[in-house]
Amino acid sequence: MEIKFVEAKTLKAKPDVSKIGFGTHFTDYMFEMNYNPTDGWHDPKIVPYADMAISPANTTIHYGQAIFDGLKAYKHNGKPVIFRASTHLQRVNVSAKIMDIPELPFDVMLTGLKKLIYTERDWIPTEKGQSLYIRPFVFATDNFLGVNVSKTYKFLIILSPVAAYYAHGFAPVKIMVEDKYVRAVRGGLGAAKTPANYAASLHAGLVAHEKNYDQVLWLDGVERKYIEEVGSMNILFKINGEIVSPSPKEQTSILDGITRRTVNQIAADWGYPVVERKISIDEVIAAHDNGTLEEVFGSGTAAVISPVGLLEYKGKEYVINGGKIGDFTQKMYDYIEGIHTGEVEDKFGFIEAAE
Repeated sequence: MEIKFVEAKTLKAKPDVSKIGFGTHFTDYMFEMNYNPTDGWHDPKIVPYADMAISPANTTIHYGQAIFDGLKAYKHNGKPVIFRASTHLQRVNVSAKIMDIPELPFDVMLTGLKKLIYTERDWIPTEKGQSLYIRPFVFATDNFLGVNVSKTYKFLIILSPVAAYYAHGFAPVKIMVEDKYVRAVRGGLGAAKTPANYAASLHAGLVAHEKNYDQVLWLDGVERKYIEEVGSMNILFKINGEIVSPSPKEQTSILDGITRRTVNQIAADWGYPVVERKISIDEVIAAHDNGTLEEVFGSGTAAVISPVGLLEYKGKEYVINGGKIGDFTQKMYDYIEGIHTGEVEDKFGFIEAAE
């Protein structure tokens, strides 16, 4: 499909990225593509970023049939690049299948994304830790109040320049293990990147913040003992030299995080034993008590790596690694950030040129 380009009449002033919050400013253009049963996915184009008119009866507003993803663009020697673009767009279709959204044409998505990033290359910030955040998403566009799968959809990609995630420096966070509320259950939507999962997490997150914790660590929704993920990240443990993380194949209620995959691939290359399996909160507490729980950290696109300095469970706090950033966690963060900026060789093929 030919990707059309509609030129904007005026362009925005670019903000000082170091002074803006995450996802508050948006670039001049966005990518758009529509779906209907007759034409399938059609009319891909890059158009000026603008508000959209939505019917009050839009089915997404009422029933939430939508998906999204998140990835980032950087500059290498002045040229725009994207971190793991193909892998993220493949996951868009994984989410689409779970949400009964028609499969999107991968080549059109990827070409459209690269053209959009190249068009907006001057929006990519270059200071340490900064990036151009990319948000592809799909939502249903039928207008009716009956509970049914939509027949029409819109796919968009919007871009937002973002500062370093850690405004006050790379530091350990405090996490509350949630044993009252659940985010997702087996057979549900947990493996999809869909707004419903984030809506389900909001209340517990507020409760955690009120208790002076930064994030919630979710347990499984059935037995309430197996670790799933953090509010907006996957979670990994370094136990007796092994890198252990919950398995998306065994626990279909968690997201198959791409940053988690990146960490595991790099760790294996470094010679660490990498294990994906069910891991219970009781096992983690026991490892803490016997001294084999060496490090805990989260992984996700926004933060990349988030060191965990403390876990709270059933009213008791467990300090990890003396409340300090672990050597492995720091090394992994520095290494991935180095790939992002081009300072570290990309031996894994994670970087894709946007030209």
